[in-house]
Amino acid sequence: MPASISYLPLALLIVTGYAALCAASPFGTCRKCKGWGSKVSTSRWAGRLKRGRECRRCRGYGQRIRIGRRVYNAVSRLRHEGTR
Repeated sequence: MPASISYLPLALLIVTGYAALCAASPFGTCRKCKGWGSKVSTSRWAGRLKRGRECRRCRGYGQRIRIGRRVYNAVSRLRHEGTR
């Protein structure tokens, strides 16, 4: 019992920090294309970077909405529709 109580402030700090991050910056870099917006490859001879197809997950923007912000938007929308 005492061990679980000692982790409570740490968990609360992590959750509060993530909520602040989602409020300050609701978009994060896409994990699939790493923020490039497309698949990047190198040319055979010159070794230069070439832009490939558009990333399907972020649709070429390179950023996706964070999970915490998505949850906040859903709860906010649910509350707004429920109090009309």
